[in-house]
Amino acid sequence: MAEFKEHAPGTFCWVDLVTKDAGASKKFYSELMSWDTVDTPAGPDMVYTMLQLRGKAVGGLYAMGPEQRSQGLPPHWMSYIAVIDVDGTVEKAKSLGGRVAMEPADVFEAGRMALIQDPTGAVLAVWQAKEHKGALLKNEPWTICWNELMTRDEHRAGEFYGKLFGWTAQAQKMGEGGLYTMFSLDETQVGGMMKIQEEWGEVPPNWMVYFAVEDCAASVEKVRSLKGEIIVPVTHIPDVGRFAVIEDPQSAVFGIVEMKTSDS
Repeated sequence: MAEFKEHAPGTFCWVDLVTKDAGASKKFYSELMSWDTVDTPAGPDMVYTMLQLRGKAVGGLYAMGPEQRSQGLPPHWMSYIAVIDVDGTVEKAKSLGGRVAMEPADVFEAGRMALIQDPTGAVLAVWQAKEHKGALLKNEPWTICWNELMTRDEHRAGEFYGKLFGWTAQAQKMGEGGLYTMFSLDETQVGGMMKIQEEWGEVPPNWMVYFAVEDCAASVEKVRSLKGEIIVPVTHIPDVGRFAVIEDPQSAVFGIVEMKTSDS
């Protein structure tokens, strides 16, 4: 088990799902990930659902409001990074060529957040914790285990996140001549980055959320039974394990990973 009481600044601390149908999403993920759901009022006509494993928060979800729907925003998973000062981080992001997708705002007594769009177009949240520290479980089955940037400009993105969060970027070979970039903070890996390939089509720059699973193939079959779609089938990564990319019934995309063990 990997339990967390807090998250170091510059590391991923939370994920939540913005969906068009909260009820259908709760059913899908509860059956796929064995999550419990706890609804909490979050203002007029809004409910925020905590996703829990063994009674500990691992993520959240909510139905998008009229404004988000009118903008044509697709259902998606949002990645959050822990910071000490949201307002200062936003100002620094702007100075580095990013833009503010949502200005800093307090979320009751839970914390303070903002949405930042990097210079290549990917959006993520920054979180200044108060009562809500973030995910209490990570890096074990049915919890967050990785966050990965898909972008068309790896150099510009790497420079932006390096200056904003103090990450270092190291590229390594992947498959047939491709490159994969690892982001690290103080020698701890915090995320990855891949270049969007032309054959993928009109994929927008984004941060992909990955959840650990016990058996990737079995989870893929479960997804099919729950009317989800398989975007990338079960794929082996040498020295890492197996992964797949999923589209849920509301069209939100995420990844699953079965980590390699010493006897596998």
